[in-house]
Amino acid sequence: EYGTVDVLVNNAGIGLTGSFFETTGEEWKRVLDVNLWGVIHGCRVFGAQMVARGQGGHIVNTASAAAFQPSRALPAYSTSKAAVLMLSECLRAELADRSIGVSAICPGIVNTNITATARFAGVTDAAEEKRRQQKASRLYGLRNYAPEKV
Repeated sequence: EYGTVDVLVNNAGIGLTGSFFETTGEEWKRVLDVNLWGVIHGCRVFGAQMVARGQGGHIVNTASAAAFQPSRALPAYSTSKAAVLMLSECLRAELADRSIGVSAICPGIVNTNITATARFAGVTDAAEEKRRQQKASRLYGLRNYAPEKV
């Protein structure tokens, strides 16, 4: 109805906290399906339209600072966001000669619904909600500290 997009922003993501062994295969699949495959599908559909149109464009994929920070608590999330970063770099190389730019943004902790809805592998629903509250409070409080205190 509106034609080909000029700028695509892929900004899907879900959070999951838990060690590698606490995280089930089903949880890994869900995180990768949303965080990585959501970006792949968006890039394929809209990127192909940009290529066919032949007038350039830009794709922006939201990864995360977690892509650069190995974590015992976030292996599935960090892996998915590192994959988004690499996908973006590969697409940038592939699409450069077609005047289609590709960027990956890697924000740190931002007060969005992803933290409020993050899942915790291996805990009960009640314990999960308590951890969400504690984690959000602690993480958002760090934003106001000097870097050396963080």
